[in-house]
Amino acid sequence: MHLIDTHVHLNFDNFQPDLAAVRSRWQEAGVVRLVHSCVEPSEFSSIQTIANQFPELSFAVGLHPLDADKWQSDTAETIKSLASSEPKVVAIGEMGLDYYKAENYEQQRIVFESQLEIASELNLPVIIHCRDAASDVREILQKWQETQGGIRGVMHCWGGTPEETQWFLDLGFYISFSGTVTFKNAKEIHASAEMVSSDRLLIETDCPFLSPVPKRGEKRNEPAYVRYVAEKLAELRGETLEAIAHQTTQNACKLFDLAL
Repeated sequence: MHLIDTHVHLNFDNFQPDLAAVRSRWQEAGVVRLVHSCVEPSEFSSIQTIANQFPELSFAVGLHPLDADKWQSDTAETIKSLASSEPKVVAIGEMGLDYYKAENYEQQRIVFESQLEIASELNLPVIIHCRDAASDVREILQKWQETQGGIRGVMHCWGGTPEETQWFLDLGFYISFSGTVTFKNAKEIHASAEMVSSDRLLIETDCPFLSPVPKRGEKRNEPAYVRYVAEKLAELRGETLEAIAHQTTQNACKLFDLAL
């Protein structure tokens, strides 16, 4: 059984002491590919080092909405140059809008749209972070698709309502579920997980954050635990774990152009 963790942050300090052991555990769990997200372009070299160390790791480059104030006149060209220089870059991001932790809404929108432009120019998918901002993300993506053409990607670590989920499915996006789908009281996430069509479903850990049940007490999440996300999706959707693993692996390979 193969699994693909479509969103990790392995370059964070809390992975440095035992990254080889972490890798052994994800291999034992059946995780055959991983997509490493990027918070800001300055991380590129550290992520690249890990990707060179682990052939199964691909990655993205971009600027997180909570770091939108770091956007400078040359940032777009930096992201574009980095993405073009490295064959293991399979996406732009993570990008998007976060109205939960920041109020610089206009700056976030500018940075988001600038990165959509890069992804469109390079024909790469986008990894979208969306928190308390679904209507604005939808509006930006709708406008982009109407005026600039198609943009493909994933709503990562999805926590929206079923109605919001349908918005992004209608726009052609994949929906990725993290450890939050295993939380007992996450009723809206459960409802969203039940309604996403099989061909748009992805799984992730967003490690080191959001450890899933039954590992929720652990401060550090890790890629091996993506299996618990798959198991919960199987339970919610009335499918086998093997079916969820097969479908989400196929979907990840299609979106990010990954080979097994």
